[in-house]
Amino acid sequence: MPEMPQDARGEPSPPQGWARFKESPFLPAAVLVLILTAAAALFAGSYTYSMADPTPRSIPTGLVGSPGQPEGRRFLDGMEEALDTAVKITPYDTAAEARTAVEEQRVFAIVDVRRGERAVVLDLSAASGASVAEVLAEAAPAVGRRTGVAVTIRDVKPLQEGDPRGLAIFYVSLAAVIIGFVGAIQLSVHARALTPIERIACTALYALLGGFAIAATVDWLLGALDLPFVESWLILALTMFTSGMVFTMFNTLVGRWAMLPTWGLMVLLGNPSSGGAVSWPLLPSPLGLIGRWLPPGASVNAQHTAVYFAGHQHAFPFLVLAGWTVVSCGVFWTWRHRHPGGRETRPEGGADAGTA
Repeated sequence: MPEMPQDARGEPSPPQGWARFKESPFLPAAVLVLILTAAAALFAGSYTYSMADPTPRSIPTGLVGSPGQPEGRRFLDGMEEALDTAVKITPYDTAAEARTAVEEQRVFAIVDVRRGERAVVLDLSAASGASVAEVLAEAAPAVGRRTGVAVTIRDVKPLQEGDPRGLAIFYVSLAAVIIGFVGAIQLSVHARALTPIERIACTALYALLGGFAIAATVDWLLGALDLPFVESWLILALTMFTSGMVFTMFNTLVGRWAMLPTWGLMVLLGNPSSGGAVSWPLLPSPLGLIGRWLPPGASVNAQHTAVYFAGHQHAFPFLVLAGWTVVSCGVFWTWRHRHPGGRETRPEGGADAGTA
């Protein structure tokens, strides 16, 4: 064993230099300063990259009428050139079939070329994606003038009056995501002694109450959205519970650093790619694909359909939320002995049963 340095009285000398710094509270403080600096840059960068300059990548569009009609072909070619993107055409035999595709969110707009020579009707759906509808509405008149095609623009699925920019659903989902994992953080700090089953139960309880409070505030108090209340409430509650259990899972796996992967997954990556503030066709392609598989994107998707496309709800966003919930709960339960919380419990006989 190497000898410890000693002072003049023969006692061990206090650590010097790097060794002293490592034992001081300044090392974790310095690490946190570096992490927060990087987090600030990543936060600003992720949201700016995703939302500051939304650019169409591929816009699913329904076509009523023959694709070979010259006015329709000129207009669609002109739109692709003006938007510098692909207008992904799906032909439909009737306008009713195309409108059903809008309701099922398979297309964002309909080009109707049955109106005769040199004329088309562009049916937009602001409820499908306000940013997409805005881009199409701005480009279409100029394209029509340049190609010599008369263009009539209609919004066949408008947004609700209290949500003119289509952002309210993004905000309520964002609230559910952030309060969901912040609640789990607070449980880990102020209710450390909860057993695993009690922790899951408390997470479910604040998720149910929090989801109700969000829905009631947005609908009953502010009147910003006319919600299908029970469905919206349960979507918000499931979102909050999923978010809370994601943090609990990471808290089990990496301890006090659990905030880093939770923030990265849910806020840096999940919220910008959710399709709530900027519709998926306008997001950078990888984000548009990844976002649907993350809890924030699944929450926005389910809530958006519930509010604007009643009767056409999809199972996919609920399966995504349920999948994250099952995995998070499973990891937490399997390695619950590693979670920093819990308390010692005693069976009826009085012997120690170990830490929960």
